[in-house]
Amino acid sequence: MTRVRRLGHATFSSLRNRNYRLYFIGQIISVSGTWMQRLAQSWLILDLTHSGVALGIEAGLQFLPMLLFGAWGGVLADRVDKRRLLYVTQIAAGLLALVLGLIVSLHAAAVWNVYLLSIALGFVNVIDNPARETFVLEMVGRDELQNAVALNSVVMNSSRVIGPAIGGVVIAVIGLAPCFYLNAASFAAVLVALAMMDSTKLQRVPTVPRAKGQLRDGFRYVWSDRMVRTPLLMMAVIGTLAFNFSVVIPLIATNVFHQGAGGFGGLTSVLGAGAVLGALAAASRQGISYRRLLGLAVAMGVSILAAAAAPSLTLEIVALFFMGAASFAFIATANTTIQLTTRPDMRGRVMALYAIAFLGSTPVGSPIVGWISQQFGPRIGFAVGGVAALVSAGAAAVSLARVRDERDARERRAGMVDARAA
Repeated sequence: MTRVRRLGHATFSSLRNRNYRLYFIGQIISVSGTWMQRLAQSWLILDLTHSGVALGIEAGLQFLPMLLFGAWGGVLADRVDKRRLLYVTQIAAGLLALVLGLIVSLHAAAVWNVYLLSIALGFVNVIDNPARETFVLEMVGRDELQNAVALNSVVMNSSRVIGPAIGGVVIAVIGLAPCFYLNAASFAAVLVALAMMDSTKLQRVPTVPRAKGQLRDGFRYVWSDRMVRTPLLMMAVIGTLAFNFSVVIPLIATNVFHQGAGGFGGLTSVLGAGAVLGALAAASRQGISYRRLLGLAVAMGVSILAAAAAPSLTLEIVALFFMGAASFAFIATANTTIQLTTRPDMRGRVMALYAIAFLGSTPVGSPIVGWISQQFGPRIGFAVGGVAALVSAGAAAVSLARVRDERDARERRAGMVDARAA
């Protein structure tokens, strides 16, 4: 029992921080609304088009601004108070959800205006993502960062369970529009949490003065440090080809297992349940471990391939659960590894590049995976992501082995110099 208590204490240690606790509660409510909207928006596009390609385009358009302008969001996060930025982004995202609900209620929804609102939300996320990722460090400090990042992943993925489960019921019983209205209202929870925080307890990182060449400096820094560059490149490959669950799972649900909105929401919830377990496991870990990062990438690749091959709905549910656990433990570990390895004055820009690698790659990957799924079946679309995860893990292992060999060679040369001096 003492061991269990110690594990629970380590797993939830950052929640002792009042500011982070407020943020955590607000995020649970808000992100649940976000996942409800994602389910409803995917279902809306399928209802309007019956096309996997259109579904992939919609997912891609939401992240296109991140791909094109995400690095500038990181520059802004390094220059401006992050709490103030979050006020702006939460209000903007809530208004966009409200507009989407209104056009559905007024029977004015069309592919073009759903696409337009997806792009608008993408521009909000350009600013929101690096500000939100780096604000966690200001709330909890370096010692609790890994735990807080993992618990953030718990929020994201418990919301994958709660949001789609509620969304599937709401769509079936009431309709699509209430999903968007509920999401718009959910952003108030984050605004209240931000307002209730004790600003004197925030460990603010000094803002970087405006200067020319800051974006270029960020790229140069990342490329010069292989320990930062390698996990970022892994995220770029995996984000492009593997993290297209919002495209593949609805097609698996409808085309392979012949499920409706409730079944689609159920499969998404199973993925989220596994993700919660994976994130909790990551929260109990401490320190940076590249071996752990590579192992999780391999586990993710294997579980995605299992989901692609599952012959029955029951086995698909099992595979999705393990896929969620491995995938989102990988995300939490990669996020922490990159933040703790990065110089403080570069953190906003580096985390913006992380968001580009993870989210901004979606405009490239989603239409590709959507097309593959439509032409060759969603099982093949899934399998492409599994292979990508395994290949990226192998390439990263080779790159990190070179870093280790170079370090060992430097240590041997330093030892020889010391021996001669003696």
